[in-house]
Amino acid sequence: MNLYVSNLNFRTGDDELMQAFSAYGNVASARIIKDRETGRSRGFGFVEMDSDEEAQAAMTALNGSELNERTISVSEAKERTERPARGGFNQNRNSRW
Repeated sequence: MNLYVSNLNFRTGDDELMQAFSAYGNVASARIIKDRETGRSRGFGFVEMDSDEEAQAAMTALNGSELNERTISVSEAKERTERPARGGFNQNRNSRW
C-alpha cells in the first residue's frame, strides 16, 4: 500500500521518514518530494509498505503524530491523474484559423 504523508518538516529526509514507518512493518520505499528547481523539500512524501495491514497500522498510529516538530498527516495515496497541459494552443476550442 502506498501512503501519502503531508505537513513534513522541510528538514525531514528520506531516511527519517523510512525509520518512522519501519516501526510498523517492512517499508519498500520512502521518498520526500522535492522542488525541481531548488531541490528543497515540498513538505510531503510517499511511503510504500509491503503489507496493507502494516500500512493501515502505520497510518492509524502516525496520523496526527509529531515528526521533527511538525504534526504530520498520513493517508492512503490516491492514484495520480493526468492533468491537462498548461499554456499553448488549446485543441479543444473551435477556431476560425
